[in-house]
Amino acid sequence: MSNGNDNSGQRFKRINYFKGFLMTEDDMNEAEAYHIDKRKLQNRVLHAPGVAMGHGGDLRVLARARGDLSVEVQPGFAIDAAGNELVLWEPTIRNISADEFRLPQTIYLVLRFREELTDFVAYKENVDFKGHKRVEESAVVEISQTEPNISREVELARIYLEKGVTRIRDARDPKDPRANEIDLRFRPQAGVAGSLLAPSMRLRMDSVLWDLHNTFLEYTRRSVVSAMQVLHNTSTALMLSSTNTVDLRNVFNIFYLIVEAQGETCLEVDVNHQTIAQKDEFADYKRHVEILRGLLAERKLTLEALTNLLAYQAKASEVALQAVSGEAAKVKAPKKKKKEKKVASIGDWESMKTVPEPQPSMELDGVSWMLVDQIDILDKQSEKKHDFAIKDYKDRYRSRQKLKYPDGTVIESTGYAHVGGHAEYTIQNLTPGRPVVILRRMDYVYGDYEIEYLANGKSVGFATCTGTDRIHRWRNWPVLIDAEHVTDSTLTIKQVASSADRDVNMFHLWFYQPK
Repeated sequence: MSNGNDNSGQRFKRINYFKGFLMTEDDMNEAEAYHIDKRKLQNRVLHAPGVAMGHGGDLRVLARARGDLSVEVQPGFAIDAAGNELVLWEPTIRNISADEFRLPQTIYLVLRFREELTDFVAYKENVDFKGHKRVEESAVVEISQTEPNISREVELARIYLEKGVTRIRDARDPKDPRANEIDLRFRPQAGVAGSLLAPSMRLRMDSVLWDLHNTFLEYTRRSVVSAMQVLHNTSTALMLSSTNTVDLRNVFNIFYLIVEAQGETCLEVDVNHQTIAQKDEFADYKRHVEILRGLLAERKLTLEALTNLLAYQAKASEVALQAVSGEAAKVKAPKKKKKEKKVASIGDWESMKTVPEPQPSMELDGVSWMLVDQIDILDKQSEKKHDFAIKDYKDRYRSRQKLKYPDGTVIESTGYAHVGGHAEYTIQNLTPGRPVVILRRMDYVYGDYEIEYLANGKSVGFATCTGTDRIHRWRNWPVLIDAEHVTDSTLTIKQVASSADRDVNMFHLWFYQPK
């Protein structure tokens, strides 16, 4: 039987069943080995070895909040150079003992494939009939002092440990990790045939790139030299997209080059093209470029992050084009105000996720929002007033948490968490014909789930809570209900946990409408 290697003289043989075929354990094992060897051959030939993105937590290595020499490896999937499939089913903690190494030294966290015979049986009637009924495949996270060998292991991270190290941290700058910080730059990435983005998202991305291309074509016609680099980077992105190879694995690196080139254009226009630089539209464009830089600096490799990125890039291209168009110079202040009355977008609420105390009135990207109602979770009067209830749950529990927002602000709040089922409540004081935003304070340590929202019994969209944060755990997660669904002064919301067996929590609910 072949072992799956491409050595001359070896052949693949399948079992050929026929009437009267007397099978032995060797026949059964060879039948199983045939499929294993074929799959390994396909993995070796059609996939580069490394971490396969998009499964579990992508095998990311994270520092723990304990502030010690331990790290946590998220679940995920990888392929090694032998074609073995390495699945880590649960988060794995690895404690690093500085006494075991001669510091300073680089250590490596690697994932290795392991097979183990299990389920041993022996029959009293015949002692010759015994053996293991199963072979368990597993993936083991190990700490190595030698450079990883891709032929037998997959590198997950490396850390340069200094003498006297007492704590391991996530890298402040992932592109340039320092001593005692987790370095993810050398993780190999398994090859994938084709893009994993939905066709609708790819078409939207291409539309944004073409708008950007056409905008900066106008800048080159006005002798803005650095605009040519934006054109080159955008054209390259369009070419990559046409080959169906752009998705969450690489799209943010592509846009990083595009946004940085736009930043160079902003500098050149400020210095050499005062006619353009003095226009309000160009100032608005520079502001959007800085927002784009901020989004990319967050390094959130999620579909929601890409959606926000495309929305801000589309707006940036729009105002950049206005700054060099003949009509832009004629725009009067009243018309500009009218322009700023734009359609409300959930992307405008990205910054509110990290605000400790949302205000009664807020200006978000040209739209004025007013707090029209709110529910104080676990306050009986507030819950009764809004018909708040959690139903059909597998499990439900109360929680009191004293946690931090990303800016360090500590807030103590009470709330509910539930597994399965749904929450119901009624929003009051609404103005019909206007959209409403539901802002939900949540514990972000429990992330990576999806909630479906129904308004008056009709599905109105999903909120995908991507990512987690074990240190700064408070977030305010927004969802937008379009104006067409707001037909009365009240609106009944059904909030359904659509991700199986995930804790959904809520500690406060705010409801906003535009003025």
